[in-house]
Amino acid sequence: MLADGAPRRTSSLVVGVGAATGATAAEIEALVRGALGAAGLPLARVRAVATVDRRADAPAVVALAARLGVPVRAYAPHELAAVPVPRPSRAPRAALGTGSVAEAAALAEAGGRGRLLVAKQKSARATCAVAEDPREGRVMPSYELRHHGDAEVRGAGLTDLAVNVRAGTPPAWLRERLADALGSLAAYPDDRAARAAVAARHGLAPERVLLTAGAAEAFVLLARTLPVRRPVVVHPQFTEPEAALRAAGHAVERVVLREEDGFRLDPALVPAGADLVVLGNPTNPTSVLHPADVIASLARPGRTLVVDEAFVDTVPGEHESLASRTDVPGLLVLRSLTKTWGLAGLRIGYVLGAPATLARLARAQPLWPVSTPALVAAEACSAPAALAEAEAAARDLAGDRDFLAAGLAELPGARVVGPAAASFLLVRLPDAARVRERLRGAGWAVRRGDTFPGLGDEWLRVAVRDRGTSERFLAAVRG
Repeated sequence: MLADGAPRRTSSLVVGVGAATGATAAEIEALVRGALGAAGLPLARVRAVATVDRRADAPAVVALAARLGVPVRAYAPHELAAVPVPRPSRAPRAALGTGSVAEAAALAEAGGRGRLLVAKQKSARATCAVAEDPREGRVMPSYELRHHGDAEVRGAGLTDLAVNVRAGTPPAWLRERLADALGSLAAYPDDRAARAAVAARHGLAPERVLLTAGAAEAFVLLARTLPVRRPVVVHPQFTEPEAALRAAGHAVERVVLREEDGFRLDPALVPAGADLVVLGNPTNPTSVLHPADVIASLARPGRTLVVDEAFVDTVPGEHESLASRTDVPGLLVLRSLTKTWGLAGLRIGYVLGAPATLARLARAQPLWPVSTPALVAAEACSAPAALAEAEAAARDLAGDRDFLAAGLAELPGARVVGPAAASFLLVRLPDAARVRERLRGAGWAVRRGDTFPGLGDEWLRVAVRDRGTSERFLAAVRG
């Protein structure tokens, strides 16, 4: 994978575990994640789970290693007894000759130059400790965070299934409104009518709306203005939030959702100390729609919770949207008019949230940040007739998506992430990189998946189109 910078090599971490009879996988995993999170240590740096040999095949220990994607390292009691530990206890000393299985196993696996970063932590039936191994760095994967679907369609004659903008847009009535706005270009933009329309559309006061030059500007404003100490981005998702944070000098921690869990959000994975959490709903590229209450449970005093809802208007009824919620502390919801209305070139989006936070973001904007035609679009697309049209389009999309998903699922070795909720599908295919190049030669553009943290080159994202287009595409995939 190419990168925003080359792949980085960093020191590895070893998690030492002591597990009594009856310790469960959930108990041990919660203990380990809590210890790492409290110390600000990312799970991605863990290279091994170490323990005493008689517990190495315990289901809970094996499950922890599987969740982390690392091996279990086993040590005999006499090996652990030879390792000095800072917090010895009588019970393991009497049973095994070591004062702490967790600390001794972590240090033994980390080698003679290893050092303990997290001393023994306890739960009812388990202990854990974390050591740093400076001998061998683990290569941390890097990704092309600034690669987006528009790069896939550059070239002549390609049918676009790489960009998730609704086909046949903007509609004629919207083009007419935009054309009429050209007569007002001599005057400076006035955003009051557009803000009021967006606010009314969500049942909010106008001061809870900040209009931006697309959602991308909002990510830059957040990265440059909020006093963030520990930002966390939940992946796989749209990469621009992380790119903006890194460009602003922040060290970003990733929470990577797993294919085995259907890429669904587990709030327990988010470190308690995170003061900025960013995620998408429905998420690009997985098309997973997370329950609103699950997302809201991430809110904490002193934390900003950013939810990118750029695709939620492709969901019938926009259920699970948090846009109209004012009871979730620290919540900022980002919306875009790009996808449903075909306005990527116009650059119009908005942020919904507490007035004081939005005022802070607004102070970082230049004067007149949103053009008059973009303001006209925001007002027009917030009108009841436009919302009814968007709802009808979302319902039609659902049937087209099911048709494409069924066809993709029939391909040999294919795995389609579902249930999907947005205007695209994420599919894992054998030799997907070669398939993508073959499709390009046949006139089809699809989105590569290996630029999204948490995915690799076996993944493709495919935009949902009408059934006729999908039938032709599926025929091309089958070759």
